[in-house]
Amino acid sequence: MATSCLSLSTALTREQCPADAGAVRSYAGRLAHGGRRIGSGADYRLGMSEAERSPAIEGRIGPHSTPLPARVFLDSASGQPLHPAALAALTTAYADGWADPRGLPYQNRRSAILLDAARESIAVILGVRADEVSFASSGTAAVHLGVAGFVPGTRSTVVTSAVEHSSVLAASRLYAANHPNSTPTLVAVDSLGRVALDEFDLAVTGRGVVGACLQSANHEVGTVQPTDAAAELCARAGVPLLVDASASLGSLATPQQWSILAASAHKWGGPAGVGVLAVRRGSKWRASTPDDERESGRVPGFPNVPAIVAAAASLEAVVAERAATRGRLSALVDVIRRRVPELVPDVVVLGDPVDRLPHIVTFSCLYVDGEALLLELDRLGVAVSSGSACTASAQTPSHVLAAMGALTHGNVRVSLPSTCTEGDVDRFLAVLPGAVATVRDHLGARAW
Repeated sequence: MATSCLSLSTALTREQCPADAGAVRSYAGRLAHGGRRIGSGADYRLGMSEAERSPAIEGRIGPHSTPLPARVFLDSASGQPLHPAALAALTTAYADGWADPRGLPYQNRRSAILLDAARESIAVILGVRADEVSFASSGTAAVHLGVAGFVPGTRSTVVTSAVEHSSVLAASRLYAANHPNSTPTLVAVDSLGRVALDEFDLAVTGRGVVGACLQSANHEVGTVQPTDAAAELCARAGVPLLVDASASLGSLATPQQWSILAASAHKWGGPAGVGVLAVRRGSKWRASTPDDERESGRVPGFPNVPAIVAAAASLEAVVAERAATRGRLSALVDVIRRRVPELVPDVVVLGDPVDRLPHIVTFSCLYVDGEALLLELDRLGVAVSSGSACTASAQTPSHVLAAMGALTHGNVRVSLPSTCTEGDVDRFLAVLPGAVATVRDHLGARAW
């Protein structure tokens, strides 16, 4: 598909997008300059007024319910709140980007302009050509298509670290099942959750390796992975590397060396239902789906243009705000890492304390059931998660923590949204000791 020379912001102006663009710009400006500045950490819950966001109203389930404590959301690793830039772009794009971008009439060309501008915007952030970027229906779909595209040989082994997201591990197992003489190879990690590069090197130089996968940073404990070093090892072995950047894109600098990259918009504050699949030219990769004229043949189906535009707009905004947001959230995580062991006995804080995602911290509590602790914290008005949300729903122990040799039960993952404040963290730290004590009492256990 031809690439538009228009920037995303230009494509969303009145001249290019007549429907309600002025109102959208006015709303976006109010969010940015009306006392709730984007990236300042202030609350922007979908444009609600101060009165509408008061704890008494916010905590009610119905008009006659008893007021509940104001909610504190600390589970952004499962999905960031929608960024104001995404909301503004989504409103405009739904009004003007609904038509098939492959058509010739005016409305179709408008959709194509918006789609091309969004593709170019994300390509710039990834450091690739626009025609190397495709959009899928989710980050999971992007991962599945990325792994399925490894070119098979007589033997077809896919190498992954032992702490990859469940979607990567599932895709590598399916790839092995679909190709004879193939088994997925897992590479061990250290106690911080970081892949062992010497073992990774041995794995990718093995016989019949057709591809390798390594996350940019771990989604459960936040440890950053050495993707550039791993990419050099893969390049020497002639093996394409797929980097799952879902956990870090927008929060950290974009990984530079990779063959295939997958990411998910809802992880950076874009709308759910948009995945990014980028494949660099010359990579040993080919589409695994039937021929399709859309998305360079990599991803089948009609693209959700409004959601894609909103995803690109939010990523632009998040990257622009990254330095300030990263420093602020990292400082808050440092507070949690320090204070939790002081407040709660028999707790181990996991992951690298320095080389990590700025917004994630996980700790494990002895004598505690993780699900029970989450429910108790939720009752007290604080939302967190236990390990990976993808494994928690299946009630299975975290494969990430198991690979690290850590306690797989009684773990809590705290992930701060970009709007998190010191008050939110103070609230969490204030209720945590009592919540842990309550769960331990119910289980008939106590810390010694």
